Amino acid sequence: MHPTIEAAKPDYELAIEYLQRELGGLRTGRATPALVENIAVNAYGSQMEIRGLGSISTPDAKSIVIDPWDKSLLQSVEKAIRAAGIGLNPVIDGTILRIVMPQMTEENRKQMVKIMKEKIEESRVKVRHVREEVRDLVGKLEKEKAISEDEKFKVFDELDKITKSYNDRISEMGESKEEEIMTI
Repeated sequence: MHPTIEAAKPDYELAIEYLQRELGGLRTGRATPALVENIAVNAYGSQMEIRGLGSISTPDAKSIVIDPWDKSLLQSVEKAIRAAGIGLNPVIDGTILRIVMPQMTEENRKQMVKIMKEKIEESRVKVRHVREEVRDLVGKLEKEKAISEDEKFKVFDELDKITKSYNDRISEMGESKEEEIMTI
């Protein structure tokens, strides 16, 4: 593998990690900590994610329990979840926050699939951007006579194959998540 492609691999992986994180935060009808862990809460004068403020658990498939380490943050966490726009209604239950997952309607599921497809396209754009950066770099190397024209085309061919493999991974992740969302 050409060194310029090898150097770009971490950027390709970042696009995949981004998609995994984004897809994990989409509702599927099942309770999962990923739905709320990245929500920003105004705490201690700054924005912090819920996962950094307490423990998140799923006692069953339809509920999420958030137990903040600092109980004075219960109101702030509740407000942040409501403001996140993910359709969850947290309830303060003593010293914890309980979220019962509402039943997803067909309309909700279609909306989640639409959002999921937007996230997939964002990941594909990131992958294409990495590919274009490598192509530009290889083009500069050829102009500087560091590589031959034949080698440039070999690198482009290899780059296209790697880009296709990452796009295939993105598609597989999307198909899997769509099936998960649409399953009742």
